[in-house]
Amino acid sequence: MTARAADRARYDRATAHLDAPLAIVDLDAFDANADDLVRRAGGKPIRVASKSVRCRVLLERVLAKEGFAGVMSFTLAESLWLARSGFDDVLLAYPSADRAGYAELAGDPKLASAVTVMVDDVAHLDLIDAARAGGREVVRVCLELDTSLKLLGGRVRVGARRSPLHSPAQVAELARAVARRPGFRLVGIMAYEGHIAGVGDSVAGRPLRSRAIRLMQATARRELAERRAAVVRAVRAVAPDLEFVNGGGTGSVQSTAAEDSVTEIGAGSGLYVPRLFDNYTSFTGRPAALFALPVVRRPGVGVVTVLGGGYPASGVAGPDRLPVPYLPEGLRYDPQEGPGEVQTPLLGSPADDLLVGDKVWFRHAKAGELCERFAALHLIEGDAVTATVPTYRGEGHTFL
Repeated sequence: MTARAADRARYDRATAHLDAPLAIVDLDAFDANADDLVRRAGGKPIRVASKSVRCRVLLERVLAKEGFAGVMSFTLAESLWLARSGFDDVLLAYPSADRAGYAELAGDPKLASAVTVMVDDVAHLDLIDAARAGGREVVRVCLELDTSLKLLGGRVRVGARRSPLHSPAQVAELARAVARRPGFRLVGIMAYEGHIAGVGDSVAGRPLRSRAIRLMQATARRELAERRAAVVRAVRAVAPDLEFVNGGGTGSVQSTAAEDSVTEIGAGSGLYVPRLFDNYTSFTGRPAALFALPVVRRPGVGVVTVLGGGYPASGVAGPDRLPVPYLPEGLRYDPQEGPGEVQTPLLGSPADDLLVGDKVWFRHAKAGELCERFAALHLIEGDAVTATVPTYRGEGHTFL
């Protein structure tokens, strides 16, 4: 029996009393992935990206482990909710235009001490001040550095279009604007190198593309390490008490941690290890989060139909954004239909061994987005469900 077949047997036994659709997290794999992230971080703390987890119980579980500290959130409403729930170090990784949220933040000393917001423009400071509604608490802010690699005099750009702050001078100028502004305190710098951390460098069947990606990433790492260090020096000249410099992601933990200027690493997808993280040479994780769909039809030889399945991930639309049939091994989509809103036909010889009511296990393309489809996660240890816990959706929250 292969390791994957053994996992399927475990998951089927553990959930035999449960009807699909359902989602699980294999805690043995989750914990092993967490330990590997800590090993790769080389002693620097890991701030957990909540968008990649979207379950408070599992955020608490990983933060209880040595080597993890703090949450990186994705909306202001989520940040405030987490802070009210007892998370005392929440970095909002994206700028917000949530005026009601800013009023709440500026009016509550507990929230103001726990939450740090992201800015990359004086306009963000203006918006926060206009939204204070009389709140006088000092707002903690973090500046985001654009990590993109610019070549040929800027005519070629590689990397996400995030912050407009690219040079040390630009970041230092905004740091001075924050320092001059009453009601704000500059506490951190963040730089997410998505073109390194979020792009697999070993694409199956694409050796030339893989080689080109590795070359690009090696160039980008060298350029960013030098520029990030210069940015940190420039900002510390303005704010000597800077608390943190956050960088990295699941795919670049060890290279980012090697930079002296970085004090903490951001990561989250490496806990669940969705399918987009199969194509990396820097690490190998264990799939920890899966979902099961029930067989509801057997249309013919070599085909079964499961209920649901049309759960695409965000990003550029393409086959790599789709969930992948995982267990039993050997199933594939019908190219004329793909995963459907209500039903999904699956082709392959394993279909002939599946009965109506059996489960087919899938892996989602991106980590936490799976939790937007399910209200609960069934936590599996060995071959038993040991707990069932709510996702954000299960607690009544769909922040985005």
